[in-house]
Amino acid sequence: MTSYPALLLPLSLLIVTSSLKSAEPPAIKILETKVISHQSEYYHGWPTVVRRANGELWLSWSGGRESHVCPFGQVHAMTSRDDGQTWTWPRVLLDGAIDDRDSGVLETAKGTLLVTTFTSLAYEDSFKKATAMTEHTDKGWVSKAMAPERFAKWKAAHDRLNDEERKAELGVWLIRSTDGGKTWSNRIPTVVNSPHGPIQLKDGRLLYAGKQLWTGEKKIGVAESKDDGLTWQWLADIPTRKGDDAAHSYHELHAVEAADGTIIAQIRNHNPADKGGTLQTESKDGGKTWTEPHAITFGLPSHLLRLRDGRLLMTYGHRRPPFGNQARLSTDHGKTWSEPVILSGDGKGGDLGYPSTVELADGTLLTVWYESMKEPHLAVLRQAKWQILP
Repeated sequence: MTSYPALLLPLSLLIVTSSLKSAEPPAIKILETKVISHQSEYYHGWPTVVRRANGELWLSWSGGRESHVCPFGQVHAMTSRDDGQTWTWPRVLLDGAIDDRDSGVLETAKGTLLVTTFTSLAYEDSFKKATAMTEHTDKGWVSKAMAPERFAKWKAAHDRLNDEERKAELGVWLIRSTDGGKTWSNRIPTVVNSPHGPIQLKDGRLLYAGKQLWTGEKKIGVAESKDDGLTWQWLADIPTRKGDDAAHSYHELHAVEAADGTIIAQIRNHNPADKGGTLQTESKDGGKTWTEPHAITFGLPSHLLRLRDGRLLMTYGHRRPPFGNQARLSTDHGKTWSEPVILSGDGKGGDLGYPSTVELADGTLLTVWYESMKEPHLAVLRQAKWQILP
């Protein structure tokens, strides 16, 4: 068990947060950290965990993968009925003909499970380079850019569809289950995408803060559903901070509704100003209008959670030393955030993060993320159980 004091901030982070008031970091205790993924032969990426009303934990991620970018991604899920002490063997929820990436999960007020993902052809650049460096022999294709066995696998996956069919598969998606995860719907388009998916508001609407991935505009904003996730409509744009390029440099949003009704959305930022950090925007009218984004912290992307006592928690990846995951706490509905605390800081590099957090029945917290470790070679799922001390 480990207790962490305040984290000393690098100069660049002090610049990012210099205009913000920050409270002292909460005292925390890490109760346990462990690897929870079962299949070491796969690369595990970009998970989300949710706690259902019955106490069951659902965890979804992009599984079946060979690497960070490949054509094999599937949506996987597993569950826990003992607060994360043990996890069931993974299930494949969705396996499209191209790469299924990221995965968010939510239980709605009606008990419906929603799992989000998006389809991608990011692997094509690598495949085309390998194809350009191949030669055909009597024994088949030989690639000078990757091992023959690997190239053959990629080619077999790529050839499931022709060029037109592959492009038609690009989309932002959601699947629904109304029977506790036993059966799932066909894919439903969601207008926007972001790794951790939508949230439910107090008025019953589902709100999805995200990005239009495959449109020419690549708009940043929010979509809503008024029918428990069956259909989605664009609701509002999120404004662009002065000097920023939102279409190319805003990514991977997540939102939370504070106890006072404010909706807070945070944005992964790759603009020159505060690059590699998280921006925040707020709505006071149910998501119809939003403030201009402002810088919160170094680290990305973030997940937001309202605790039972009304405080807000943000967890996010920290992709420079100490490589790992960090958290900040807000006691004033997101107006200000505490200094960060370290949830994990033993990473080997930046291929990690996307943490999401749930509050367990006893008030302890469980955070799950993905991480490429020294051993095993492929990225795994890790979790930390921890608590905020009085």
